[in-house]
Amino acid sequence: MPRELTDLELLGELEQVAEDEVDRHLSMAKLWHPHDFVPWDDGRNFAALGGDDWDPEQSTLSDVAKAAMITNLLTEDNLPSYHREIAANFSLDGAWGTWVGRWTAEEAKHSIVMRDYLVVTRGVDPVALEHARMAHMTNGFDPGMDHGMLHSVSYVTFQELATRVSHRNTGRECGDPVADRMLARVAADENLHMMFYRNIVDAAMDLAPDQTLAAVVAVVKNFQMPGAMMADFRRNAVLIAKHGVYDLRQHLDDVVLPVLRKWRVFDRTDFTPRGEALRDDLAAFVDVLEAKARRFEESRDRALAREAQRERMRA
Repeated sequence: MPRELTDLELLGELEQVAEDEVDRHLSMAKLWHPHDFVPWDDGRNFAALGGDDWDPEQSTLSDVAKAAMITNLLTEDNLPSYHREIAANFSLDGAWGTWVGRWTAEEAKHSIVMRDYLVVTRGVDPVALEHARMAHMTNGFDPGMDHGMLHSVSYVTFQELATRVSHRNTGRECGDPVADRMLARVAADENLHMMFYRNIVDAAMDLAPDQTLAAVVAVVKNFQMPGAMMADFRRNAVLIAKHGVYDLRQHLDDVVLPVLRKWRVFDRTDFTPRGEALRDDLAAFVDVLEAKARRFEESRDRALAREAQRERMRA
């Protein structure tokens, strides 16, 4: 059985890959400024400065869009926790440190632009939003599994892609071209971040196939979005899923399976019997996800049909 590499050995072996990926990222990343995506003309003072405080009637967002925007923003707010997690499992030296700093700086833009948009347009209650931010950031983030380098980089691969899908669909749900454009820009960042992490795992899979696959399987089987511990997350997640912003089908078809295909998990021939057993376990879990997604879609279709019928009867 191959010896498992330590995190320090993995970081050293993958240093050149990280350097190449940083260079690729910098060549592709587009500079943008949060203030360019906020409709400042829509803004006005709140009561503390002689204006009017927030009222629900001021918001043009649907309940679904509000839930998605709040969930996504609070998720972005927890950046200090994610920075700590990444820095602890990578390194602040060399290419790893360059990436940690660059990624953190780019991610910080997301909460800036989303909060500015929501406050200026009065999309959600800013007082409630601030209370939620304080509580969520105070609690921090815990991925709930082994904090090793391979687990960390595997998790953020799936998480960044899931976040991209959620932001993109939230933009469409808002029914506002300004919000759609803003969140498309944020989603584009998330996609580039995902590519960095995905390509690191790809190289790790060649370096230590069984060990890397073990981390991937653990992450896929225990995956939770980073906002899972925030207040009202479950209620908001159900609402978001019910209306197609982010549901189990999207998680499977748009996040899990594309990444596994990129890593050639089900086509590789370099696993030992241990790795092959892990792959069988992963395949069985994917089948379970498929069945759950199908059941959810059927249940959602029935529920939406009942709601539509009630609306017709009321009309």
